[in-house]
Amino acid sequence: MNLFRAAATISSLTLLSRITGLARDIIIARTFGASALTDAFWVAFRIPNLLRRLFAEGAFTQAFVPILAEVKQTSQDTAAVRQTIDRVAMALFSALSIITLVGIIGAPLVVLAIASGLSATDRAAEYDAAVWMTRVMFPYIVCMSLVSFASGVLNTWKRFAVPAFTPVLLNLSMIAASVWLSGYVSQPIYALALGVMIGGLAQLAVQWWAISRLGLRPRLASPTDAFADKTVRRVMRQMLPATLGVSVAQISILINTNIATWLAPGSVTWLSFADRLMEFPTALIGVALGTVLLPTLAKAHADQAHDDYSRLLGWGMRLVFVLGLPAALAMIMLADGLVATLFQYGAFSAQDVYQTQLAVMAYAVGLLGLLLVKILAPGFYGKQDIKTPVKIAILVLVLTQLFNLALVPTLAHAGLALAIGLGACINALALYVGLRRRKLYQPQSGWWPFLGKLVLALAVMASAMIFIGGDIDWTAQMLASWQRAGWLALTLGGGFAGYLLTLWMLGMRPADFRRARDPF
Repeated sequence: MNLFRAAATISSLTLLSRITGLARDIIIARTFGASALTDAFWVAFRIPNLLRRLFAEGAFTQAFVPILAEVKQTSQDTAAVRQTIDRVAMALFSALSIITLVGIIGAPLVVLAIASGLSATDRAAEYDAAVWMTRVMFPYIVCMSLVSFASGVLNTWKRFAVPAFTPVLLNLSMIAASVWLSGYVSQPIYALALGVMIGGLAQLAVQWWAISRLGLRPRLASPTDAFADKTVRRVMRQMLPATLGVSVAQISILINTNIATWLAPGSVTWLSFADRLMEFPTALIGVALGTVLLPTLAKAHADQAHDDYSRLLGWGMRLVFVLGLPAALAMIMLADGLVATLFQYGAFSAQDVYQTQLAVMAYAVGLLGLLLVKILAPGFYGKQDIKTPVKIAILVLVLTQLFNLALVPTLAHAGLALAIGLGACINALALYVGLRRRKLYQPQSGWWPFLGKLVLALAVMASAMIFIGGDIDWTAQMLASWQRAGWLALTLGGGFAGYLLTLWMLGMRPADFRRARDPF
């Protein structure tokens, strides 16, 4: 399998997802601005979203995909593979249904736990809105858990396109709800919560259709038999440390959200829009490569191909450096242009642009760390070692909160973003050291010349962006939206063109990255 082509397929479809996600947030910013009620929505949306990452995409994927790949690789019995799929699906559905029911009933307490700043008497309307939207969106967890299950099956069978495309459906649903549904509910912001649930059902329908075409759609199974199954129990045992590891990251996000609710109104929204911009490079580069690497690493582990395992990790890291460093540089240097061009319309003011810009720049400091974690963590998951990343994640959680104590009093919401970025860099470094010590990754020669070429190309890129767009006032009212977009495209295009041309002149070619090998 051509890993570069598979990663490019995922990245291109993820790009479509992120473009529609940006369009979604632009419409939300234009319609609702950055207000107390938009903060309430992002708080409510974060609760099921965090649990989705905790129980579904995060811990479940890390535990399920390597084990399913092993069963598929070693078992000669198709019935055994089908039974594993059936029973894992039933166990996941049963557990998440119970959690969803408890969440709906306990929504008032859940909102207070994640956003204690809404407990003030003068913020009762925001609190009530957050509780209502939390209850509406909690079943989204069940939908997305089954979507993650289907994605795990499809990725194991090397079908990457459909899982990468389906997030588009959520964005389209929320856009439609903002435009057409907001006028038919008592509080317009409630339309977004309804759009989330419609989008979740649409994603589930598409994923279920895809695994049905492979003949792998789960059949009804007894919950008792499912939880008694040896493979299911093995997945659950792997999920326990994985859940702890993922929960550490999610606890950090919860703490940051809670802190943000005590800051200036709009802080949660500024952070949410900045996070949306960060999702572009993290998804296009980190998630795409991590999605391809995990099942491939699991197969290399099952085949005892140790050299291939190391080369796969090296291939992923080289791509992260080549693509991630210019992305971070562009987000730091053009944060104001990106935010103003995308969001400064309607109710979203120049002050909102400034505050969001600060968060974008703070996040970008840690972008390379965020991307490397997506590559290095699968190096442990592929070996079914989840405990090591968990221990590292706990350390990072403690350090991130220490960073919050030092940074938030001075930088406010931007301090929260910077703490996350610094924590990600420490996380990546610790994972790298762990892989080296276990001899799971052995770097080939040529890394220092490779990095030297990147530094020179980045200097050319920065110079080009300063020359083209250095004097532009991106928030000026005299600039029409099309003028902002044109200057932004020209500045980014000129910078990246200079970067790529410099790498070409230094002898670097796309063919160097088409296979998981070390070209040096």
